[in-house]
This record gives sequence, C-alpha cells and structure tokens, in this order.
Amino acid sequence: SNYLCQNYLRFYSLHVALSLEKVPLSVVQQKLAPMKEEEKKERVEGWLQDLVKQQRTEKKEMKFNKKRLRFMSDTEQAKQGSEGVLYWMLRDHRVQDNWALVQAQRLALEENLPLHICVCLVVPKSELSTLRHYSFMLKGLKEVAKECKTLDIQFHLLHGSAGDVLPGFVSDRGLGTVVTDFSPLREPLQWLEDVKKTLPKDIPLIQVDAHNIVPCWVASPKLEYAARTIRGKITKLLPEFLTEFPLVEKHPYTATRTAKPVDWDKILASLQVDRAVGEPEWAKPGTNGGMAMLESFIDVRLKLFDTQRNDPNAAALSQLSPWIRFGHLSAQRVALQVQHSGKSAGHSVSSFIEELVVRRELTDNFCFYNKKYDCVEGAYEWAQKTLKDHAKDKRPYLYTREQLEKAKTHDKLWNGAQYQMVTEGKMHGFLRMYWAKKILEWTSSPEEALSIALYLNDRYELDGQDPNGFVGCMWSICGIHDQGWRERAVFGKIRYMNYKGCLRKFDVARFERKYCPKNL
Repeated sequence: SNYLCQNYLRFYSLHVALSLEKVPLSVVQQKLAPMKEEEKKERVEGWLQDLVKQQRTEKKEMKFNKKRLRFMSDTEQAKQGSEGVLYWMLRDHRVQDNWALVQAQRLALEENLPLHICVCLVVPKSELSTLRHYSFMLKGLKEVAKECKTLDIQFHLLHGSAGDVLPGFVSDRGLGTVVTDFSPLREPLQWLEDVKKTLPKDIPLIQVDAHNIVPCWVASPKLEYAARTIRGKITKLLPEFLTEFPLVEKHPYTATRTAKPVDWDKILASLQVDRAVGEPEWAKPGTNGGMAMLESFIDVRLKLFDTQRNDPNAAALSQLSPWIRFGHLSAQRVALQVQHSGKSAGHSVSSFIEELVVRRELTDNFCFYNKKYDCVEGAYEWAQKTLKDHAKDKRPYLYTREQLEKAKTHDKLWNGAQYQMVTEGKMHGFLRMYWAKKILEWTSSPEEALSIALYLNDRYELDGQDPNGFVGCMWSICGIHDQGWRERAVFGKIRYMNYKGCLRKFDVARFERKYCPKNL
C-alpha cells in the first residue's frame, strides 16, 4: 500500500514495552458458528458483504436485549393513535447492525406503524467544522438515505439543532415514539436534554447504546480507573452482548406523507465549513467503504497486528476508526467478523479485540462519567499535582500553536507525524502518543498543551471529536488510565517518551523520508 496503515481504534495505545492482558478467545467465540468449508476457500473481493448479509438473514428473528435501552422520559407507553415511530439518528449513521434502529423497527411493527429516521444537521461556527469531517459524514448519510428508500423507511434531513426542530417535526408528523442512540459527549447529551424538555410529555423518548458492544451504563455504573478495572466487567458480559444482529427488513407499513428528497450535493456545497481541510483520498465514506476496509484488514493486515502494530512503517493496523467514529461501521460487527473470519491470525485476534472492545469502550466510560473529560481538572489528583509542581520548569523548546500546526519544530519525526495528520487525516497510534507528549514538553503549560493537542486532533484527524481522541490526549498529557512514573523535569510523574526511544522501536529515518521535510 502507498499509505501507512494506521489504527484509529484508540489514540492512546499503550507503550510498546507494556504487556497486554488478552481477552480470552473462548469468551467471544462462544456465540460464533465455525467457519464453513466454502468460506475457507480463496476469497474474492467483496466476500465479506455477502457473508454478513447471509449472517443477518439467518438471525433476523433474534430478540432485542432490553438492557441496551433506557427511558429518558417519564412515560414508557407509545402515544395512542399516532402515525409512526421515529429513530433520531445521532451518532450511529448506518441502517444494518444498529441496535437503535432494530428497536425502532420492532416498536413500529408491534403497532403496525410506518418507520421514520431523522438526522438534525447543525454546523457550529468553529475552527473544527471542516470539509474533511462534514463531507465524510454527509456521504455516509447519503448511503443511509439510499438504503432507507429500498426498505420503505422514511429518511428526513432536518436543518437546525435537535431541541429546536425535532419536537415540531414529531408533532407535525403525528409520531408517537422517539428512539435515539447514545453518545457520552457534552454536546449530544445537551441536545438530548433539550429534546427531552420540549418533546410532548405523552411521547416516550428511548435511548439505545448502539455504539458500544456492552452498553456504557451496563458495563459500569461509575468512572473506571484504568483498563484493568473495566476489563473483567466487560469480558464477563461479552457472551450476553457480543451477539449477531437481526436484519433490519423492508418495512411493511408505508407513511402517507413521504420524506422530502435530499439534494446532497447542494447541501455539501452550501455548508459553512473550512474547506482548506480537505477530504483524504484513502478513506471512502459510508458503510460500504468501511466494510471494504474491514475486509482488507482481515485478509491482509490482521495477521501482522499482534507483532507489528507499534511500527508506524508497517501495514499492520485496521484503519477502521473513522467509520466507527461516524457510526458507518458497528464495532460489534467488526469484532464478530474478526473472530469469525480471522482465526488463522492467531494472537492478533485477541490483541485486536483488546483494542477494539476494552480500550475503546473505556473511553466512552471516561467521557460519560467525567464531565471534565477535556481539561486538566479532569485528571487524577496525583497527575494534577505533579503537573502543577512542574508547571514552571524550563522547557527545552517553546512553540506557538501556529508553529506546531505548520510542523515547524526541530524534530523531524514530530513534523512528519503532524504533516501526515494534516494531509491524510490520520496518524499512527504509537506516534500519536509521542506527538502529544512532545506538545506538553514544548508549550508553556499543561493547559496550553492539552488545548493545542485537542485542537489539532479534532481539526485534522478524520476520527477526531470522539471519546478516543479526548482520552488519547488526556492519557498522553495528563496520565489518565496510566500510573505515575519516575519524576523528571516538565513531565513530573507523567509517562515520558523521547526521540531516542522511538529509534529503538522502529525505523525512524524511513518514516521521516516519507513525510519530512515537507512544507504545509
């Protein structure tokens, strides 16, 4: 491949020297059928889509686990005499493998009602509103709308924040139940509160965690300290929750008023976003693009994951996190298929499940139970103290945000990583740790370092503005989910990384030749 294969599934992957506890394969294999003989034969391109379609069809009668939902409203009964059920699609932009939509269709079928999906499009006036993110999102939604049409599900694109536009839409269409998905982040939680306040009191508002394999509030009722404290809880629940998905079928009840057609090209052209941060060529938006990337991971890269995932020059990583971040792919589907089709990859399967499930779901736990998930005050007391103790230490270099953004530092490796992030929208997980820790070392305070790291990550990374990114920066700069290390200048007891350490881990010169020196 011409591109470095990067793993976005978590920003803050542990230092290569750390050993990882493996999730027992038996736990996640209990529910999975053995690979059939015909599947073992040489695969042709597109084999995964066909296999998954067959798996969904076979499991189409599968029951919905009600532990995946929680009522956000006082009422739990659908409004009588209503004309439809609504799925307010917030975080998980896909039709199949979506527990929120599965539940919405189940409720609509019980009441013999039409099924609607709506997305509320709002573009904040912010440096983080870029063409890179909104193009990827809208092209994925275009695929959703197309699939909805074939299934006789009405897809609506509403313009404005949910609290302003959704309750009126519900009343206008005579809808009797609203189902939505789950995000632990501040803004989506506020949108949910706004809708809850303005939605008529006789309409139930149901939230389904369609993003995590084990629902966030089921995995743990509290903030977890580290991967080691949540691993056992999640592993114990995987046999119950890591199941196949039922099929979202063609809906038998048609709405009398159909949805207004969406002119996707016109909307994308009219968005007030920063077009200087453009679309990367390597990432094809939508569920189909995500499935193709998953297929290539299983076929080509998975077998290298266990031994080469910390080498930025190796094609060993999944590259899947943009699709998971935008909900184009379900992490649960990824886990199922890696288990089902990647058995010949040996230890790579358990290593990857650790990253995909335990580490990723830990980031939702952190953001859900820690309201200060993006500031130094959200760090552990020991970390806050050590950073404060060393806040006045002399820095070896001091760079401005603009210098860092333009990759104008003395460090070729750092500049190369930054250049790749700006131009391709991705950075290798090992380098992301080094990159963020150097920002701490080269800026005037931990607060400034965290602010700059989050700005750069959320502006340029295709998988930015996600719990993985917040926790990644907090791990690197504030020691979240880590422990104290030998005390040193600037870092205090925060884990240290340096250029010489990278030289011992991988061929730094090779990476620098590819990405540096280049001007932004």
